[in-house]
Amino acid sequence: MSATTFDLVILGGGSGGYAAALRGAQLGLSVALIEQDKLGGTCLHRGCIPTKALLHAAEIADGARESAQFGVRATFEGIDMPKVNEYRDGVVGRLYKGLQGLVKSRDVTFVEGTGRLTSSTTVEVGSTTYTATRGVVLATGSYSRSLPGLEISGRVMTSDQALQLDWVPAKAIVLGGGVIGVEFASVWRSFGAEVTIVEALPRLVPHEDEASSKALERAFRKRGITSKLGARFAGVTQSDTGVVVSLESGETLQADLLLVSVGRAPNATGMGYEEVGVAMDRGFVLTDDHLRTNVEGVYAAGDIVPGLQLAHRGFQQGIFIAEHIAGLKPRVIDELGIPKVTYCEPEVASVGLSQAHAEDKFGADNVETYEYNLGGNGKSQILGSAGFIKLVREKNGPVVGVHMVGSRVGELIGEGQLVVNWEAYPEDVASLVHAHPTQNEAFGEAFMALAGKPLHAHS
Repeated sequence: MSATTFDLVILGGGSGGYAAALRGAQLGLSVALIEQDKLGGTCLHRGCIPTKALLHAAEIADGARESAQFGVRATFEGIDMPKVNEYRDGVVGRLYKGLQGLVKSRDVTFVEGTGRLTSSTTVEVGSTTYTATRGVVLATGSYSRSLPGLEISGRVMTSDQALQLDWVPAKAIVLGGGVIGVEFASVWRSFGAEVTIVEALPRLVPHEDEASSKALERAFRKRGITSKLGARFAGVTQSDTGVVVSLESGETLQADLLLVSVGRAPNATGMGYEEVGVAMDRGFVLTDDHLRTNVEGVYAAGDIVPGLQLAHRGFQQGIFIAEHIAGLKPRVIDELGIPKVTYCEPEVASVGLSQAHAEDKFGADNVETYEYNLGGNGKSQILGSAGFIKLVREKNGPVVGVHMVGSRVGELIGEGQLVVNWEAYPEDVASLVHAHPTQNEAFGEAFMALAGKPLHAHS
C-alpha cells in the first residue's frame, strides 16, 4: 500500500472528521485525515469551547458582583478582556495539544491542506491524490451566515470576530435570538454591557419548547437584557465609534457593535462535491440514515448534513460511519434523541419532542405534560436559580421530551437523553434514587409527580 492509499480518507478535521478518524483507526482501518485549518475545527477553536470559556468568566463576574447576598465581601472592579482571552486561549490550547497527541498516537495520517473531492474514492490536496479503498467521509463543517446584503466588517461582526474582541462593548445589538445570539448576549450583559436582541420570530431560542422560550425571556428581562421579538432587520450603518441599526418598523437602535448571529451555513461548496455528483440541497449534503450520500462509498457527517448543527451530533456521526465501514452494524442515530444545551444564564436544555411537536404527532388529547419548579429544589435555592423541568409524555406511554431552564441544567441533560432514548415511563425513573441535595434531585421529583406521587411539588 502506498503512502497515499488508505482504507478511509476524511475531508475535515472537526468533531465529525476526527471522531471518524480515531474510531476508524481504533478498529484497525488505515486513515488519512485532511484539514485546511487546525485540527478540532470550529467547535474547538471558534465555537463551543472558547464561547463556554467566556460564559464561565461571565459566571465568575456575576458571582463577584452578587457576592454580598451570600455573605462574602468582594469587590467587582471590571473585566480585563486581554486576561479573559488569555484564559480562554489556555483552555483551547491544552485541548488542542491533547487532540493532536491522540491523533498521532492512533497512527492517523494528518494532512494539512485544502482538500477537494475528485472522485468517489479520491481526494486531492495540492498535487497529491489520496485514495480511499473503503470510504471517503465529507466533514467540512459550517461557517457563520449573514443576511443578503449585510456585509461583515468593522463593527458588524459574527461570532468569529466577537470572540477576538479585546474590549467590552458598552452597548451591543445582537441580531438573532438563537443559541449563539443569546449566549453572547448573556456574556456581554455579565461583563456590564447594555444588550438588545433583535429576533424576527416571536420568541427567543425558537427551536425549543415554548415554555422554555418564555422562561428565558423572563429571565433575560430580569437581567436587563432587552429582547425585540417579531422585529425584522432593515439595515445598518457604522462609523468609527458605533453602529445604527434600522428595523422595518422604522425604529433605530444605536450601539458600539452589531453581532450577526443568524445561524451557520454548510461549508460544502467549491470542494468538488457537485462535480462528483453528490446530491445537495441549499448547500447541504444529503444522506440516508446510514449517512451515505448518493455516491457509492462517499459518506457525510456533521454540520454539512441537514439537521441539528451540534458538535456532539457530528462526533457521534463520525463514530457511526467508521463503525459502519468496519462492518460493525451500529445502531442508526435517532436525531430526536440528541440533546441540546444553550449555555446562557440561565441555561436551556432539552431532548426529544416539544409539547407542540408531541401534540402534532400523537394528538393533543394523547399528550401529558408536567412542570416541576426549581423553587422546590434545595440545591437550586442554594444557587439562587429559578427555572423548571418540563416533561412531555405520550398518554399512558413513555416520556418523549425533557425540557429544562435554570442555572447549570445542561449538566442534567445526560439523564434526560437516557430517558428519551430508552423510552422510559415516569414510574421507571421515579423509582430511581437521586442524590440529595442536587439539582438532579429535581429531575427525580418531576418524574415522581408525573407518575402520580408528587412529594416536593404542588399537585
